[in-house]
Amino acid sequence: MTFSNRIKAIFWLMAGVFTFSLQDIVIKTVSGSYPVHQVIVVRCFAALPFILFLVYRAGGLKTLMSPRRGALILRGMMLLCSYTSYFLAFPVMKLADIIALYATVPLFVTALAGPVLGEKISLVRWGAILIGFVGALVMVKPGSGVFEFASLLPIVAAIAYASAQVVARRIGLNDSAAVMSFYQNLLYLCAAGALASIVTLWGQDYDGHRSLVFLLRQWEMPGLRDLLLIGACGPIAAIGMTMLGEAYRLEEANIVTSFEYTTLIWGTVWGYLIWNETPGIESVIGAGLIVGAGLMIALFARSSVDADLREPG
Repeated sequence: MTFSNRIKAIFWLMAGVFTFSLQDIVIKTVSGSYPVHQVIVVRCFAALPFILFLVYRAGGLKTLMSPRRGALILRGMMLLCSYTSYFLAFPVMKLADIIALYATVPLFVTALAGPVLGEKISLVRWGAILIGFVGALVMVKPGSGVFEFASLLPIVAAIAYASAQVVARRIGLNDSAAVMSFYQNLLYLCAAGALASIVTLWGQDYDGHRSLVFLLRQWEMPGLRDLLLIGACGPIAAIGMTMLGEAYRLEEANIVTSFEYTTLIWGTVWGYLIWNETPGIESVIGAGLIVGAGLMIALFARSSVDADLREPG
């Protein structure tokens, strides 16, 4: 592993995080009008030409016949679980709070990188994981009178996403980021299409928790503006998926994942500018603990990187 690869991985990670933050704006905007499976189906069809082009550039369509298709499908299922859980929090929670809880991703990646990938995780990093978990509890407020079930959704999303990126790190030295994105998009399309069929056959609207309404609402014919917005998620997702896949392909998961915290910047900025959302005191304290834990992990990862670079050969 070279220093230039580490810089490239960090760049792709931060670029991918910013790209996906644009998708968050669109999906939160339309979450009150259309079901999540409709958004995903439209997004997947819009993304497909871009992904196929990236696959072609990365080695040709023949690379889609990977001998690791099982692992690619498993990773796609994990990401399907992740992004669906993440999106379902949109109708209920502030964008900054969703992203702050989702920012536990580096903690889960670090926790999984040791037993799954054999990466060395020090006691200090385990301590940082514990601090970050406490930060998540502060934000979620379990047992309080204001506890909201939907606040668990970003954490579920973070766990599933971390698991998927650990899989990406295991298989990424053999399969390109574009191939991983193709399988991810294919799983999204199949699952969303199946759910859309079930909901359509059911033939009635669900009336209950807003997250489940977003999941089980009947399809609506979008106007031109909304159709263009949802369709724009296709190229956004295609580019973002490939950037993140490339980042985890190039670098050790427990190092590059620390830069996932840049998502907090964009979540706070977009939430304030577009929806006039300001985080509460619990959100600030919890996010501070989560970010502090991530910076601890990044600091000690950097120390190990420096040591690696000083080693001969």
